[in-house]
Amino acid sequence: MKNNSVSPMSTNDIIIIENVSKSFGKVRALVDVSLTIRRGEVCFIFGPSGGGKSTLLRCINQLETVDTGHVIVDGIDLTHPDADIDEIRTEVGMVFQLFNLFPHLTVIENITLAQKLVREREEEEAQQVARDILQRVGIPEKIDSFPSQLSGGQKQRVAIARALAMNPKIMLFDEPTSALDAEMIKEVLDVMLDLAREGMTMVVVSHEMGFAKAAADRMVFLSEGRIIEEGPSKELFSNPRENRTKAFIDQILY
Repeated sequence: MKNNSVSPMSTNDIIIIENVSKSFGKVRALVDVSLTIRRGEVCFIFGPSGGGKSTLLRCINQLETVDTGHVIVDGIDLTHPDADIDEIRTEVGMVFQLFNLFPHLTVIENITLAQKLVREREEEEAQQVARDILQRVGIPEKIDSFPSQLSGGQKQRVAIARALAMNPKIMLFDEPTSALDAEMIKEVLDVMLDLAREGMTMVVVSHEMGFAKAAADRMVFLSEGRIIEEGPSKELFSNPRENRTKAFIDQILY
């Protein structure tokens, strides 16, 4: 990698978003957004649909390029023209709303594919990692199943396992439970809670306020492409400063 390292504001900072703006045509998805995520922190991003939450996540691993500003991950400025985006993406796992599993591959094949192609692991090692992680997410018996044979909750747990198999430093979750039936949500949230307890750095876009209460260190309210309010989760729940934040939380909870 070339000289694109940026000194973080603190050795404890792993994601630094500086004055990021992003538009799609005339739609301003992000407007001068700045946010810092610390190592081991669980940051919960919430807000109304169309507020820019998913766009912000996608900018963190450069699935979307920013118009202005900087995105710095583990000391590397991803907006620098010489940044090795693929190298950084190996350190950032992302779990999407709709699973994105390969339907023609079994569970173990879905989990081992990127390990072999990107991490260059041998088949035996990749399979052992897959077995260990499937045990960790609670579905070791589904190792030879195809996605069509799984419930929605099981598919999402496979998607989480696939991301974890790459040994990421950061996990991004984009509405991971929004496509699930109510009875399947808990099994996915339980896996995420375990990751939080283990100290994984997580950025979670969701409306699951129960998870935020249980696991989030900090909450960020994003609306119309702007951060309206952020703060420790307990403080923001009990005493939001902004009326818009309070109104949104009340609407979600009640």
